Amino acid sequence: MSFPGGPAPAPGADDPLALLSACHGRIARQCATLMRLAAHLPVHGSDAAAQTAAAAVIRYFDTAAAHHHEDEEEDLFPALLESMAGSDAGCLHALVKGLLADHRRLAALWSPLRQGLSEVAAGRPWALRPAQAEAFTEAYAAHIRREEDELLPMAARLISDDALTDIGLAMKARRGGDAS
Repeated sequence: MSFPGGPAPAPGADDPLALLSACHGRIARQCATLMRLAAHLPVHGSDAAAQTAAAAVIRYFDTAAAHHHEDEEEDLFPALLESMAGSDAGCLHALVKGLLADHRRLAALWSPLRQGLSEVAAGRPWALRPAQAEAFTEAYAAHIRREEDELLPMAARLISDDALTDIGLAMKARRGGDAS
């Protein structure tokens, strides 16, 4: 329930495109935490605040962000491709191919970050290079812009309500019954 002036309820499985969009905001917040951590570590080292932040970033990207990519790759992209016919399909295939390539690049950028963040979360020193954090956050920002500007509007226009319901149910199941 939402009260006037209070926060709106988070989207759920009944609105999978809004849920994916809301996830983009959470990804951006975690990227901002990563950037703050890059500035914090040289001054304070792997103190309690750094350990907490590192553990939270790891937890987010290992679970929610991973589910987000699975939602797209296993459900949204196939439904979108299925909804498309004729000459427009070439443009759509290029978009999906590019977003899949983004997911692979993000995973490659995340892997060394995750290893270092695990050190910080355990209280051990790690020199997070600002350029490393920037490369990851900038790649994610560009990816999110492409999804918000191209993918989600196209999906809203082309995917049937029944297919969206199926996507929402798959997202909910992927999260163990909680699609938020």
